[in-house]
Amino acid sequence: MAHLPIGRRGLILGLATSLVAGRSRAALADAPGERRLVVVLLRGALDGLSTVAPYADPRFAELRGPLALPEPGREGGLLDLGGSFGLHPAMPGLHRLFAANEAAFVHAAAGPWRTRSHFDGQDFLESGADHRLAAGWLNRAVLALWPHEAGAIDSVSRKALAAGQSVPLLLRGEARITNWVPRNLPATSPDAMTRLAGLYRRDPLLGPVFADAEAGRHFAQAALAGAAAAGAGGERAGFAALMRATGRLLADPRGPRVAATELTGFDTHAGQVPRLPNLLGTLDAGIEALREALGPAWTNTAVLAMTEFGRTVRINGTGGTDHGTGGVAILAGGAIAGGRVFGNWPGLGDLLEGRDLAPTTDLRALAKALLGAHLGVPASRLDREVFPGSAGVAPMRGLLRA
Repeated sequence: MAHLPIGRRGLILGLATSLVAGRSRAALADAPGERRLVVVLLRGALDGLSTVAPYADPRFAELRGPLALPEPGREGGLLDLGGSFGLHPAMPGLHRLFAANEAAFVHAAAGPWRTRSHFDGQDFLESGADHRLAAGWLNRAVLALWPHEAGAIDSVSRKALAAGQSVPLLLRGEARITNWVPRNLPATSPDAMTRLAGLYRRDPLLGPVFADAEAGRHFAQAALAGAAAAGAGGERAGFAALMRATGRLLADPRGPRVAATELTGFDTHAGQVPRLPNLLGTLDAGIEALREALGPAWTNTAVLAMTEFGRTVRINGTGGTDHGTGGVAILAGGAIAGGRVFGNWPGLGDLLEGRDLAPTTDLRALAKALLGAHLGVPASRLDREVFPGSAGVAPMRGLLRA
């Protein structure tokens, strides 16, 4: 929101409502039609080889050691994904969606960057390039759908929204973004809001801001009536509540059609075996809560969960894994042609730099498919504006239902 003066931006921050849960937050934006898109940023570098294990690869058990879970059908084993791959048992909800052809996975996926820095990797992931940009690719996609909305003031229920005290780079840019502050902060008195709106109604700058904030507040109150507090019950319950609220906002006919959420904690340098199941279970519960809240709108929804890079194939000396390259992307939703593990599996016989899963799928190909074929962003704008310099990266085929 660099185009807004500081005072006005701070005022919007102070007047907004919230969707924050522990280490997770959400951001929303509108899209044309009934199709929805939810992007989940998995911060910290998710270990794709533990999430979707290539147990049939001849070197898998040898290289992974104690990180390798038993094959499907054995006690404590993986959940079968078709004979060569197995899903971590902490994700039964996603496995049910996979069986219903509403979830899929893309293995050996990575962006065009090669870095082991979380800071750089997350910036590149959200910029959509191999260098940091001032705006995120999802913001540029929103702007491509509504070029007239840059800096516009209107109902927050039909524009972009970010929860928390800052907007993730993914949604920063010219398209208007409004922050939602945490729900556990003291609520602004409705009487005070009415008085302030009356006081500034004729002000050419602050009048539209107050009107916009009031419209957003009333929309959120109506859409989220009866929703559980987002911060209650620990990280898993908090993220599920956040995703449930996101789903209710997306499902509302007046609500947004694009959302971004984030979940942190995937930097499993040490003690990965006891730590990872809770993280994966939290993500699993969140996607299930989103599905339930969307109701019939789930049919037209695509979810993309992605991380900045994968982790090393071998376990380290502290029972964890280090920063790697190739990882896994997770797709879910009624719009997804699920029941498959996509991607060109490179095998574990020839590791990148002797330590990493070699990437064979560009994450931009997944995003392009969802933004173009699902939301309707023109291909020319995807190549030039949303993902600059990506003309050589074609949208991945087969991800969406016909």
